[in-house]
Amino acid sequence: MKVGIIMGSTSDLPVMQKAIDILEHLGIATEVDIVSAHRTPEKLFDYGQNAHTRGINVIIAGAGGAAHLPGMVASLSPLPVIGVPVKSRNSIDGWDSVLSILQMPGGVPVATVALDGAQNAGILAAQILGATNTEIQDRIMTYKEELKQKVIDGAKSLK
Repeated sequence: MKVGIIMGSTSDLPVMQKAIDILEHLGIATEVDIVSAHRTPEKLFDYGQNAHTRGINVIIAGAGGAAHLPGMVASLSPLPVIGVPVKSRNSIDGWDSVLSILQMPGGVPVATVALDGAQNAGILAAQILGATNTEIQDRIMTYKEELKQKVIDGAKSLK
């Protein structure tokens, strides 16, 4: 099982690193690349049409500004796509990215997480894979127990 993680430019990497990190923590392989919807359209088409032939099972696509990358990849790929709106330097407080990814036309779904929410994108990708893979599902359940324990420990430290 492998998750493809793509982004429009290297400036998106600090945000997208959170998806890479959580998937690594959960023991899920990733393939990371830069694919710009506007500057490398041929690469975008190749990636979208062929990711599933390289063993990718889910795609996480992060983009800022006009944020066409997730939707364009979803239009070309049979795989589930999770969009991560990235607040970039040319962004309108990130809202342009959120709306560009969120408002997809019927027939071209993109699961959309919060602005700069790459960690949740990684968890969602793992949960998608875990629906048919009990080993991954067990790791997700362990991760959620760890989250629960952090809250319990934090509450104890207040007393």
